[in-house]
Amino acid sequence: MKRSEINAIMRSADEFIRSRGFFLPPFAYWTAADWSKKGPEVREIVENHLGWDITDFGKGDFSKFGLFLFTVRNGSVGNWKTLRGKLYAEKIMIVEENQTTPYHFHWSKMEDIINRGGGNLMIQLYNATPQEEFDLTSSVVLSVDGMERTFAAGDILCLGPGESVSLPQYCYHQFWGQGGRVLVGEVSMVNDDHTDNRFNPPAGRFPTIEEDEEPLYLLCNDYERYYQA
Repeated sequence: MKRSEINAIMRSADEFIRSRGFFLPPFAYWTAADWSKKGPEVREIVENHLGWDITDFGKGDFSKFGLFLFTVRNGSVGNWKTLRGKLYAEKIMIVEENQTTPYHFHWSKMEDIINRGGGNLMIQLYNATPQEEFDLTSSVVLSVDGMERTFAAGDILCLGPGESVSLPQYCYHQFWGQGGRVLVGEVSMVNDDHTDNRFNPPAGRFPTIEEDEEPLYLLCNDYERYYQA
């Protein structure tokens, strides 16, 4: 992705998020110059990959295969060894109409996906087999707003504004927006996007960036280039 495209996505996303009554934390608006002056007090942001996150899943067409995310809070994977500290994460996401996040599941993370407003969020569902392929025969049993619902393999769940679903580990899901842009919340166990995503077929999680202009704000995968403390 070009940096200019990422900057434009950030501007548009920030405007949409504000229009829905959600506000990003102050560190969202730190510039590269601001980051170069930060010290050890911001290590949680850096180490737990809080902040802006924009991906085209390595497909080179963000409008068709892409996702905007901002990680508001996140713990460390190591916290689960001690059961201390943050054992949870929260993200705000934007899913465009007909923009697909490809099939994937998580080995470790369970997550709640919430439609925070806009259009409908469409989620297609499969269980994973022991070989981590699509189980084409078994039913998918999920909690939707606290109520148990059963879906056939490949069924599509439509979440309208205010509705939510709990997705357990090893549940394949792909999703897209319908009827307009969707603001999506995610509340989950600790998030680790480097080792806990099983895409099928394989996909890239973070984009390769062509630096055609200066970054508006840093992506979470930019920190190591600008933060030296």
